[in-house]
Amino acid sequence: MSGVRVPPGGTLGILGGGQLGRMLALAAAELGIQSHIYCPDKASPAFQIADRYTCAAYEDPAALAAFAESVDAITYEFENIPAATAAILSAARPVLPAVRALETTADRLTEKTFVRSLGIGTADFRAVDSQADLASAVAALGRPSVLKTRRFGYDGKGQTIIRPGSDLSEALARMGGQPAILEAFVPFVAEVSVVAVRGDDGAARTYDLVENEHHDHILDQSIVPSRLSALVENQARAIAIRIIAALDYVGVLAVEMFVTADHNVLVNEIAPRVHNSGHWTQNACLVSQFENHVRAVCGWPLGSTDRHSDAVMTNLIGDSVNSWRALAAEPNASVHLYGKHEARAGRKMGHVTRIFPKSR
Repeated sequence: MSGVRVPPGGTLGILGGGQLGRMLALAAAELGIQSHIYCPDKASPAFQIADRYTCAAYEDPAALAAFAESVDAITYEFENIPAATAAILSAARPVLPAVRALETTADRLTEKTFVRSLGIGTADFRAVDSQADLASAVAALGRPSVLKTRRFGYDGKGQTIIRPGSDLSEALARMGGQPAILEAFVPFVAEVSVVAVRGDDGAARTYDLVENEHHDHILDQSIVPSRLSALVENQARAIAIRIIAALDYVGVLAVEMFVTADHNVLVNEIAPRVHNSGHWTQNACLVSQFENHVRAVCGWPLGSTDRHSDAVMTNLIGDSVNSWRALAAEPNASVHLYGKHEARAGRKMGHVTRIFPKSR
């Protein structure tokens, strides 16, 4: 049991009660590990399947202390954890992945600077804190370019495209006064991601390269194997391994990347957690991204990341979840519903993964 933080029968604390927290708790249960979910949202879908949950603010020191006391180790399903929350929990129990990864990836400027420091390519970028900064950045990077908040944006939120003729003051106003970053537009031919996992001993593994298709800035489908060359796949896997090692990371992270026409791979974003583009691993691999994350943060040996089937994962967004009956009737489809009670436009309600015999 040396090095094991959470043995069978122990309890893993999970910050965040959304679908990722729910799937982490389900994976933990498969290993005989109990889960305690902490989230301020009383409608959290992870609450439905957790052994225990706490519904309290992330800024509530008494609730955080009681939560920490009840678990053996703590992980999280989202990266924007308040620094004070992380400090309180880290003083009481192991929090994995470590807070350094949160500090590096929660701010897009810090994240891209870190990636560049490893000799890995990204889109060109500039910090934007004022109207003058934006004008200077646009002059340097050109149009189109993409203005984003440095923190909290996801699924297309907190960003706007600067096109020829765009009003810069209006674009900056859309950032809501938050610090921003301008990124050069990348004329990519594909959007891809690699999910990687690393254990306490520093051993790191990657799942197969995934080709992602988006609709309205939200992931629509993940396709594996990708339709890209082995050269691109090897480059992307090596990038993910370099990043996860440089962060001294324990757990699962995802690296989202652009592929250009000349087969160059550029990092777009790092997600220090299990990731939507890794959901296919639940059905096409012996050990899913969720189980491998639980294994890593609990101090267990890592499982295989090998793929036994080809897969296409499709998100069920908004009202598309109403097709669940027809999807459930498909012989090669596995339906995963998140237990959310209200289907809203742009809301991830579930996903379906279709598997096929392995082609390569």
